[in-house]
Amino acid sequence: MGSVSTTSLPPRLPVPAHADRLREALLAADYTADGLLDLLGAPAYAALARSETVPALRATRGDSPLETLVRLFLLQRAVDHDKAAAALPLAEALADGWVVREDDAVLATVDIRPYGGPDGAQDGGNWFIVSDLGCAVGGAGGIGKKAEGVVLGVGGASTTLAGITVRTPVSSALDLGTGSGIQALHAAQHATLVTATDLNGRALDFTRLTLALSGAREAELLEGSLFEPVDGDTYDLIVSNPPFVISPGATLTYRDGGMGGDDLCRTLVQQAGERLNDGGYAQFLANWQHVEGEEWQDRLRSWVPRGCDAWIVQREVQDVTQYTELWLRDSGDHRGDPEEYRLAYGRWLDEFEARKTRAIGFGWITIRRNAAVEAGRADPSILIEEWPHPVEQPLGDTIRAHFERQDYLRSHDDAALLADRFTLAPEVMQEQVGLPGAEDPEHVVLRQNRGMRRATKVDHVGAGFAGVCDGTLSAGRILDAIGQLMGEDPVILRDRTPQAIRLLVEEGFLLPVGEDGEAVGQGSGA
Repeated sequence: MGSVSTTSLPPRLPVPAHADRLREALLAADYTADGLLDLLGAPAYAALARSETVPALRATRGDSPLETLVRLFLLQRAVDHDKAAAALPLAEALADGWVVREDDAVLATVDIRPYGGPDGAQDGGNWFIVSDLGCAVGGAGGIGKKAEGVVLGVGGASTTLAGITVRTPVSSALDLGTGSGIQALHAAQHATLVTATDLNGRALDFTRLTLALSGAREAELLEGSLFEPVDGDTYDLIVSNPPFVISPGATLTYRDGGMGGDDLCRTLVQQAGERLNDGGYAQFLANWQHVEGEEWQDRLRSWVPRGCDAWIVQREVQDVTQYTELWLRDSGDHRGDPEEYRLAYGRWLDEFEARKTRAIGFGWITIRRNAAVEAGRADPSILIEEWPHPVEQPLGDTIRAHFERQDYLRSHDDAALLADRFTLAPEVMQEQVGLPGAEDPEHVVLRQNRGMRRATKVDHVGAGFAGVCDGTLSAGRILDAIGQLMGEDPVILRDRTPQAIRLLVEEGFLLPVGEDGEAVGQGSGA
């Protein structure tokens, strides 16, 4: 039996009338992320992420309901009518439009993928992401030039955003540019009201299907660009995986923002501040230009809206040729006429040259509305850093804890810092580096084993201080004891050490201990 064509979009999308019945059948067959791994094995499962289906086809040649569902919805192959009837409520699936019948075969109309979040089923359920056929993200061959209005499924960018999002209970959350509804699905687990918007009306239909098939609450679905559909509403959480690709022409709506350069990402960040409630977070993935004669950090600092703190992390930088080739492959231009490819490549380079762009950065942007900053009672905390190193997702708790520690540091001068107690973060290990057999190490490194996985070099005083911090003694008393032990003037130690303590607190190696004995700003490797 052949595969389903993806050259055009289906005339109509399924309706969620009997989504609960289909969900029951999928779960009964163990059509879940764990179930797929058990059935296919690690090599075939990993191959799917590269859009290679042959290993999975070979692993699903049996007659079990799970094998049938994998071939139908994941591999998008036609399956025998009787096998389909044994695997799912076929009458309801046909009536609602999840599948169609051709002679004695059944074909899927949409892609249904099991999804467990960036850390397995971290939010407590087996979920399903519904998208257009043939539009899995991340394959080596690229998405290609799909029809206008195509809605993509889950990919690396969407799981990254889900992993960095702060997951505290909130009253209202906004998923801006929802696509197939992945972020809205996550938000529905901890937000009382979820609003999802998209310029593409079909995306809102897919979000409705994703939420229904995953057993989540319905969301408010609004069509329109950026913040236009939500009028003057404000939110406790805003998330967006926007069409951030910087390209000439902006012809592919699923990835290109329709504005010149990085203007879409800049506009999104700058407008988000006034849409947040006090203490609310806005979190985005973004691309930004590295422009000749301009520091990229200064460019991003200018994006941060008034009255907000920010933490911006650059995860990757590509020169303009690498970036051009990446997205020309994504759109399938490399498989067409060689001369057309060369012309397209030239147009991209012309655009970058005109904008004096020498490279493109990719990363995460988190802003937090802060009433004290807005009122001028506190200076904004803006951290912009490059961190290409491995991290451990999910990082939502790490990001929340970062801002809590910034609040603490702004409210404590050096005297208050020395009067407070600290504890070493539980995931921090100490490494001593030096020549074998040497009496003393050349230097000491504190290393986080979770979260951002930072490492920092400390001197003997810093190492001794961190090792003693267990929340029982104040920083000043610890420094006095170290001074006596090492024969150093405790007054000088008290004068020079607060800055080092601030750095260890800022990066999450040391945690302040509150009056209740609980650590302040403790996250997952925060």
